[in-house]
Amino acid sequence: MALPAAAAGALAIIASLTTGLPSAAQAAPTTATGVTHEENPRVPEGAAWTEAYFPSSDGSGVELHADVLRPAHLSARTRTPVILSVGPYFSHAGETSPGGFDQVGPSGRFNDLIEGAGLMERGYTFVMVDLRGFGGSTGCLDFLGPGEQADIKAAVEWAARQPWSTGKVGMYGKSYDANTGLAANVLRLKPLKAIVAQEPTWNRYNYLFSNGVPRSNATSSPRSYYSIATMPQLTGDSARYLANADYEKSHPECQINNSTDTQDPDPNSAFWRARDFASRAAGSRTPLFVTSGFIEDNTKPEDMQQYLANHRGEERGWLGQWEHVRGNETDSEGRLKMGRAGWFDEVMRFYDEHLRGIRPSVEDPAFSIEDSLGNWRAQPTWPVTHDTYTARLSRGSYVDDGGQAAPAALERTTAAGWDIENAPVAGPTAVLNADAPGNSYWTFSTPASAQVRLTGTPDVSLRTRGDGNVWVRLWDVAPDGTSTMFNEMVAALDDDGSTSFPLKANDWTFEQGHRLGVQIGTIISRGWRPVPSGQTVTVHDARLGMEVQDPRFDRPTQGDRSPYLDRYIAANTLTLETIGAPTFPLRVSKKH
Repeated sequence: MALPAAAAGALAIIASLTTGLPSAAQAAPTTATGVTHEENPRVPEGAAWTEAYFPSSDGSGVELHADVLRPAHLSARTRTPVILSVGPYFSHAGETSPGGFDQVGPSGRFNDLIEGAGLMERGYTFVMVDLRGFGGSTGCLDFLGPGEQADIKAAVEWAARQPWSTGKVGMYGKSYDANTGLAANVLRLKPLKAIVAQEPTWNRYNYLFSNGVPRSNATSSPRSYYSIATMPQLTGDSARYLANADYEKSHPECQINNSTDTQDPDPNSAFWRARDFASRAAGSRTPLFVTSGFIEDNTKPEDMQQYLANHRGEERGWLGQWEHVRGNETDSEGRLKMGRAGWFDEVMRFYDEHLRGIRPSVEDPAFSIEDSLGNWRAQPTWPVTHDTYTARLSRGSYVDDGGQAAPAALERTTAAGWDIENAPVAGPTAVLNADAPGNSYWTFSTPASAQVRLTGTPDVSLRTRGDGNVWVRLWDVAPDGTSTMFNEMVAALDDDGSTSFPLKANDWTFEQGHRLGVQIGTIISRGWRPVPSGQTVTVHDARLGMEVQDPRFDRPTQGDRSPYLDRYIAANTLTLETIGAPTFPLRVSKKH
């Protein structure tokens, strides 16, 4: 006799769990709706855990594995909205290396969300899907390429059509599994109603390269992900899970392709165009709730402004002066690392609105932003720009020698890893002569007549003679010469002598009397691996495009100074012995 669809679906899920169960010492008994916390402590309280397998959407034969956490108090027939996370970190054995578990169970990567937001009590289902090559899924890892995008599509559509699903899916993640949310948005998936993405990369190219220059992790990151994909699993897991987890070990092309395809320095190659989510976001409409640290030490806010501008749906965000952290994360002293309270409350208001149609009882700001002074403000969008202009910078020259002729003070700070890309906990106390010849030259603005904020994404254009690389850094220079570097970017110089590129997104407030210093020179940061040309590069036309905002119009919102801001400033501040004559203004036009 044929079973009703809902019952058949529930039995299929239970069957996938019981096929090849762990050994008696590790197995937990299964109830009608899955394994509970009382039966297996790795399952969050109030949840019932089952597993499922389904094919990817590209016809490749890749089989994807999912861990499903349902409210234990609900029947298998009860439909709930689904919060989905898709990524490489959900292996039963651990996130990035074996976690020392003695019992098979679901990943605890987002137990903070499950417990902190009360997902089970609220009646949400939480699903974790392994991307191809990771955990219990077959296939070769794909660095967010077409294969992994097919996995994301399959996961969203699978979650929407399950008998226990209302058909409305939200995505949640941080870092890589935030990237999968941004990728899902550009795929325009009908069941996908909301995305929460913490600290993502907005264009995958930027994680390994900067304008043709490899980052220091260009080869180590692909190796690390292959290590995650092939890490040992718990011997007590199911035969099906273990067989899938071993896929890459018997397919050497996975490692070969992973270590070679990712090394193309051309951002316009077919490989990287498929992973340029900022460009591909044009016209997308899935509601987004994002976080990004302007001084992030891992997934930098590069191409964030382009992504948000191209996206046409509702946008929410927490943006500020923090490292690679979650909205709810605290330090050893109990301080919120982002500085703003209420992460889970705001996230759930966002999900309830878009997955359940519940109008929020609290009106949250569209964007909550912490500036470089540690002050929080609310904005309807980001950035809010009161003036834009292009500053003409001084002409100059430098030797692209990778720092071999650096002044002694600069060599000391460089050896300590002094830059945004690799900022240490304790900063330098060096003194630097801005007029020192050799590796770089400087241009300074006029002193700010009142507070002014550099917001958005500055961009640089250069006309040069000589081959090599360029490193552009922006500094906040106080009247006494105390200077903090707050933005930087590098590029390989174009062969035709005309090079243009954006810097990082920023939100930096200059106090009255402070100047903007622009340093142009050879790359001496440990954050990149350039090949110096040894040539003298002459810059005969340099321009800096800026978006500025008047802080007088800020609308304050709740939030404390993020703890990382002080560490960052200490690590990126020195004293300039000389400050040159100003050549461009730092101001907001009074016309606005």
